[in-house]
Amino acid sequence: MDTTILTIIVALVGLIIGFAIAKALEKGKAAKTIARAEKRASNIIRDAKKDGEGIKKDKIFQAKEKFLELKAEHEKVIITKDKKIAEAEKRTRDKESQISNELSKNKKLNQGLEDKIKDFEHKTEILERKQAEVDKLHRSQVKQLEVISGLSAEDAKSQLMESLKETAKTDAMAYLQSTLEEAKLTAQQEAKKIVINTIQRIGTEEAIDNCVSVFNLESDDVKGRIIGREGRNIRAIESVTGVEIIVDDTPEAIILSCFDSVRREIARLSLHRLVTDGRIHPARIEEVVKKTEKQINEEIVEIGKRTVIDLGIHGLHPELIKAVGRMKYRSSYGQNLLQHSREVAKLCSVMASELGLNPKLAKRAGLLHDIGKVPILETEVEKPHAILGMDWAKKYGENKEVCNAIGAHHDEIEMTSMISPIVQVCDAISGARPGARRQVLDSYIQRLKDLEDVAFGFNGVQKAYAIQAGRELRVIVESEKVNDDQAAELSFNISQKIQTEMTYPGQVKVTVIRETRAVNVAK
Repeated sequence: MDTTILTIIVALVGLIIGFAIAKALEKGKAAKTIARAEKRASNIIRDAKKDGEGIKKDKIFQAKEKFLELKAEHEKVIITKDKKIAEAEKRTRDKESQISNELSKNKKLNQGLEDKIKDFEHKTEILERKQAEVDKLHRSQVKQLEVISGLSAEDAKSQLMESLKETAKTDAMAYLQSTLEEAKLTAQQEAKKIVINTIQRIGTEEAIDNCVSVFNLESDDVKGRIIGREGRNIRAIESVTGVEIIVDDTPEAIILSCFDSVRREIARLSLHRLVTDGRIHPARIEEVVKKTEKQINEEIVEIGKRTVIDLGIHGLHPELIKAVGRMKYRSSYGQNLLQHSREVAKLCSVMASELGLNPKLAKRAGLLHDIGKVPILETEVEKPHAILGMDWAKKYGENKEVCNAIGAHHDEIEMTSMISPIVQVCDAISGARPGARRQVLDSYIQRLKDLEDVAFGFNGVQKAYAIQAGRELRVIVESEKVNDDQAAELSFNISQKIQTEMTYPGQVKVTVIRETRAVNVAK
């Protein structure tokens, strides 16, 4: 019985050890888990042996007590039977003596005596049968006692096994729970460590975009030439570029005001060329602005190429390169979009390397995650910029993981790759650092864009510029589609729509400009 109990205990402990080792191996801590499991197993075996010996002694003691109790009861029954038999024998002897006396006294009673003798023999036979039954009952009781003793041992084994099972199960569950909690804690610590290391390895400057540019002059005499006779030059510049030019008492400087960085840069470069050349008149202004627009478009492509080369990104479609270049002239919450995207790309590369993922793919997704914000994609403004960027990337053959990371970085779609959460985290890191963004500037720029979009909702509108910080809206119409009377009506309708649909401080002045030109070329 001892060998059987120990064998069962050892088998059970072996199962527990195997279960613990398997779980520990899954968590990458096989050696430590095996040592703990072996120590735990040895403790369990030692405790189980002690408990088994104690249970065994108790059960044997109980069996002996039961045996003694049954034996005492059986002896009482035997004594009672013996007493009855002795009494019967005594009565028989008395009757024999009586019969003898009677036979001696009266031979006539021989026949009756014989009958009595036969009766006595019959009773003796009955007594013998009863004695045999008593013996049989005794043997059955002995066998029953042996069976009870054997069942007690089996019960001891069963109880011992159940007790060990429950104990081992409880200990295993407790160990598993502690292992899982330790793994969760370790995972959180490792994740925090990776994020902190990534932030510490990336150092960038604050990138706050402004809505005004200062154009420095050699002398204040140039201001008069820029204004022109009756202000025709400054009006021509403002109408062609959509930038408000503020000429005040600031010495040797004029201010260019526009929320669109591209338009403001075009105006600045055009003014620089005009002032350097010295010829400033409406026709020359239009010519210079067109050349400058072409130069800016070429510069946008060059900026995109330099960016992808600096980041080590290869095989990017030319349209996506152009979109990356336009990010330089776009801001998001006051943060320059190109600097933000470069920063996110570097963060994604570092974090992907820490996690053992593809750093080049993560860098690519980080650079392209906000391409949906650039003006080239404003044909579908009803969609979120993340979805627009994802569609744009799919159109030009980007990797599925990159497309998913672009579309899912604001949770518009479900994340299907490990790169997607990295891009989302790095985007938050770049935007959440102190001084990175200004919500007020972005809402101001959006209000000016909405103001211009109101004008574009009417037929015949060619250009619309929000100037003077949104206090004036200049609308340039096509002379072939809008006459003078319709221009006045258009100005009124636009002002009424702005008044009913928009929320703005102060007043908005709506100026509709209609110009008729007759152009011929002498050859």
